[in-house]
Parts: sequence; structure tokens; C-alpha cells
Amino acid sequence: MSVLRPFRATDMFKFNHINLDLWTETYAINFYLGYFSRWPDMCAVQETPQVMGKAEGAGTERHGHVTALSVAPEYRRLGLSRKFMAWLEQVSDENYRGYFVDLYVRCVNTAAINMYEGFGYSVYRRVKEYYSNLGLGFNPRDEEDGFDMRKPLPRDSMRRSVRANGRDITVSAHEVP
Repeated sequence: MSVLRPFRATDMFKFNHINLDLWTETYAINFYLGYFSRWPDMCAVQETPQVMGKAEGAGTERHGHVTALSVAPEYRRLGLSRKFMAWLEQVSDENYRGYFVDLYVRCVNTAAINMYEGFGYSVYRRVKEYYSNLGLGFNPRDEEDGFDMRKPLPRDSMRRSVRANGRDITVSAHEVP
């Protein structure tokens, strides 16, 4: 059994090994602490796995954003990511009155893409050169591009925050707020 609890600043020192995972985009400690100070209700810990998010946008663009979802390898495939995502979606809907939740994932990270699609997310657009190059993959552009994936929340009853042809839409990272 695991318990979902609010994130504490001292948790930063506990999840460094997860943050160094090849697929996890890492940031400096002041970035994480900035999120924690501004959106503490969107930062949580469930023993080893963690999720961090924020609320952004206005009007029908108001949404929750998954900044980091990290699960230690020994805790994967236990449903923890699904539980975290459901929690962040609920906070985004109830606390921040969001229309959707979005996240970014490397185009070559098929395991994560499949997982998020299983949670109801779909590709909204491809963002060129969103990530640093990992030196992996078959297509060099995939190594740096990211998919902006979204899931509409109940407030978006017309599903305007998603599109069916998202994989065909490409934008520059400079066009993304």
C-alpha cells in the first residue's frame, strides 16, 4: 500500500536518483522549488514516485501542466502513474478550473506515449527541438522533438483542447509559451 502526500522541500534530496533517469528532463533545484512555492497543492509524493505540475493559461486555455512525472524503476507497472495523473487532473479541474491537462514527452519515448494514450491523452502537436538530443533513435529529429499531449477535463465539454490530427501539426519550440 502507498500513501499520496503533499510534497515537502526536503523531498528534493530523496528523488535525485529518479530525476537522473534517461527519459526525465531535469531542472536545477531552484526550478523545482519555484514550482513548489507557487503551486504547492500540485506537488505530491507517493513514497518513491513523484509528480509536479502547475496551472497556467486563462479562459478556455486555463489548464494543468504535468511538469515532471518520475517513477523509480522498481515501482513501475504498479499503476502509480495512473493514480498520480488522476490526482493532478482532479486538482487541475477542481482547484484551478482547468479545461485540460497537458504534458510533453519525447517523440521516441514510445512506452510513455502509449501509457499516456492509455490514460486518455492524445497528441495535440509536435514541438520541434523541445528537448536536448539524447543520441538515440532512428530519426535525428525525433531525438529532440516533443509531443504536446493533452486530455480534456469535464469543463471542456466540446473537446476544443484536443485534435484528431495532432501528429500532423508541427510547431517550433519558440512558438510554445
